[in-house]
Amino acid sequence: MKITFIGADHEVTGSCTLLEIAGKYYVVDCGMEQGKDIYENVPFPVNPSDVEAVFLTHAHIDHSGMIPKFVKDGFKGAIYATEATVNLCNIMLRDSAHIQMQEAEWKDRKAKRAGKPAEGPIYDLNDADAAIRLLRPCDYDKRYVISENVSIRFNDIGHLLGSSAIEIWMTEGDVTKKIVFSGDIGNHDRPIIRDPKTIKETDYLVIESTYGDRLHDEAKDSVTDLANVIQRTFDRKGNVVIPAFAVGRTQEILYAIREIKERGLVTGHGDFPVYLDSPLASDATAIFMQCPREYFDDETRAILEEGIDPIWFTNIKLSVTADDSKMINFDQEPKVIISASGMCDAGRIKHHLKHNLWRKECTILFVGYQTVGTLGRSIVDGAKQVTIFGEKIAVEAEIAQMAGASGHADRNGLKAWAAAFEKKPVITFVNHGDDESCVSFRELLEKELGYNAVAPFSGTEYDLLTGEPITVTEGVLIPDKSGTVNAPGSKAQKLYNDLVSAAEELAELTKNSKGRSNAEVITLTERIRNLIEYYK
Repeated sequence: MKITFIGADHEVTGSCTLLEIAGKYYVVDCGMEQGKDIYENVPFPVNPSDVEAVFLTHAHIDHSGMIPKFVKDGFKGAIYATEATVNLCNIMLRDSAHIQMQEAEWKDRKAKRAGKPAEGPIYDLNDADAAIRLLRPCDYDKRYVISENVSIRFNDIGHLLGSSAIEIWMTEGDVTKKIVFSGDIGNHDRPIIRDPKTIKETDYLVIESTYGDRLHDEAKDSVTDLANVIQRTFDRKGNVVIPAFAVGRTQEILYAIREIKERGLVTGHGDFPVYLDSPLASDATAIFMQCPREYFDDETRAILEEGIDPIWFTNIKLSVTADDSKMINFDQEPKVIISASGMCDAGRIKHHLKHNLWRKECTILFVGYQTVGTLGRSIVDGAKQVTIFGEKIAVEAEIAQMAGASGHADRNGLKAWAAAFEKKPVITFVNHGDDESCVSFRELLEKELGYNAVAPFSGTEYDLLTGEPITVTEGVLIPDKSGTVNAPGSKAQKLYNDLVSAAEELAELTKNSKGRSNAEVITLTERIRNLIEYYK
């Protein structure tokens, strides 16, 4: 009985953990890495064809996105998830396959021009369809027997429609142990879906730590906050551009805008238009609208009982084709544009940023976590200029974030969920957080809850019969493009970030030097050239 950590260890994305139970293998999540890749992941240690089943906590691509590749490499077992997760994966894995194919086509054309061989996509639509056929829908709170040695139960964790913490009972001989995977733990009092459910007992716990080192801003009236952003932006005759995850966050924003319109919280701009510019988001919204009511919280169910659609309203415009998307930015009327991806690294949102980021009258409103290394994180961190489609774009728009909008519990929320166990787990494994968050939350669990907590790196193995480590690995950092390796959060990395920030300020100063005296311009030019020559 063994656990091996593969992905999302001291990193936020790419969740993947391997269990060996009575000589058979099971995988919990099989996610894609997104944003900057900080640490090396060990190669998957067994052949996918030897894996009996995958247990999926929820549909987000950082937890599900490599399942088609897993199938492509030989996996033929069942994939167990809640019914809503199955429905969402049906559209999300196909969408991911399209992205892989489009990116591969672009890269292969570039490789061909350079005389290099084409690599093809990580997986294609056929692989995604094959994976979808293996999905097995499960109910919340029902125990399922997977084999004579394994049974599982899904618990609503309040992060996304259908998201779960998974209880797994493992038996070898006459010994049974239980392990709980938290998945991504949601916030309390979020719209549409229910609050996270706690679990009373386990031998082992694997818990996320996305916000393990910080608290969310004080909870406010998010509807009023959003209305204020829309009001001041429209008064400037600008657009509100919202990079939003197509599944989950988009539907919460639609829920809030419906209420804004019902209550008349934005004045002077009539029945303002809202563009939903993401085919995936449109499909996901349809799944939310058709979902059984038991998935929703009391407030949403009450709205439905009144015959009101909680996430739909007048003057919402669906943008389906690429031409539809392009036309949005030729319309001068102030509008709300909701588009994916939520971290701005791919998809149609990049086109909207290109057209709106440089306009002082516009607002870019972030409503979700931005992973280190993504375009969204650069903008949130105060970049004065970013590169989009090879073009330098000045950041002149208002950059705003919605307080408390995250779908992840913060440090206190994670602590409260972990503290609900009536007996301390033998070991608590902390994952799914960047290096600082992961280590900080492990220390909190030890100091404040008295838990035996570890933060394993990829490749670490534990014997779950004895609770003893088999292999303990250290993180292997991936060099950046310059070949430099700097641990996230290290002094060297912070100094480097300061250097980049100073260079951006110098570039801004230089751009604004038009109108200075000739002597000043000559002096500044010489100093910059001397500086460049010195460090060359």
